[in-house]
Amino acid sequence: MIHNRFLQKTRNKILKTIDTIPYLQHHNRLAYQADVEKYNSHLSEISCCDLEIVKKIEQDGIYITSLKDLEIPNSFDFLQTAKSLIPEIPTLPSNNNNQFVVHASSEQIMANPIIYLWGLEPRLINIVEHFLGLPVAYHGVYVRRDVANNLEIGSRLWHIDKEAHKILKVIVYLHDVDENNGAFEYLTPDVTLEVAKSLKYRTGYICDQIMQSVIPDSYYQPCVGKAGTVIFAATHSIFHRGKIPVHADRYSVFFDYTPRLKEHSFYGDSCLASEDITSLSTHLSQYQKDCLFY
Repeated sequence: MIHNRFLQKTRNKILKTIDTIPYLQHHNRLAYQADVEKYNSHLSEISCCDLEIVKKIEQDGIYITSLKDLEIPNSFDFLQTAKSLIPEIPTLPSNNNNQFVVHASSEQIMANPIIYLWGLEPRLINIVEHFLGLPVAYHGVYVRRDVANNLEIGSRLWHIDKEAHKILKVIVYLHDVDENNGAFEYLTPDVTLEVAKSLKYRTGYICDQIMQSVIPDSYYQPCVGKAGTVIFAATHSIFHRGKIPVHADRYSVFFDYTPRLKEHSFYGDSCLASEDITSLSTHLSQYQKDCLFY
């Protein structure tokens, strides 16, 4: 098992690096589009409302709504259960100077399965599938405590996700979030293209000082909102970061999705062990199971 995971991580790292070569990047985009066209007739029907969500994500890289407005089944129970984990996620040790986030453990997720399973709600998966244009791989859920400790490292630095040709993350805030307690922040797709060109960006992280040398911070787009705010983020197409929390820790839930086809995704392991995923999938439909086992 460990050997297989090591091989997968090594493969993904190599493919991710290769995909930064402009010629191969262009070739892979054409291959992706060809697969999308082939799969188009297999897409499930989608409502006008949900199709509008897809179009907004494609156009803006972001779509912000709320659990209440989405009206996806089980959302109230999901939110209340996720909120109940807030006091159970530990803080960082006082001597830890290089970590800024703590995740709920796999044991906590397994004890509260509705959190993981909400990410497989059929209507949500259908929105994701229409955005990707291909069958969905669900990589799981991360309940995060982003600590207010002033560290500018990791995902607090500006970056574009390169683990797949198309990536959709669904982020749910568990409490009210403003610009001072860890708002998800991004640049619009057109600004992202200009910045990437100016910086000759291919992959990796960019500190805010360098970003501001290229573009004023007035172009930054913070995603603020009350508890239950939902952010659809096409993180492969926009520079983004988690803004450093100042006044208080930020609690949120992240759901990760990519295309299921291996040639279009260099993603790592799921958030849960395979035996745990098998246990959670017992009462799922085949459509949902296919998002887990690929």
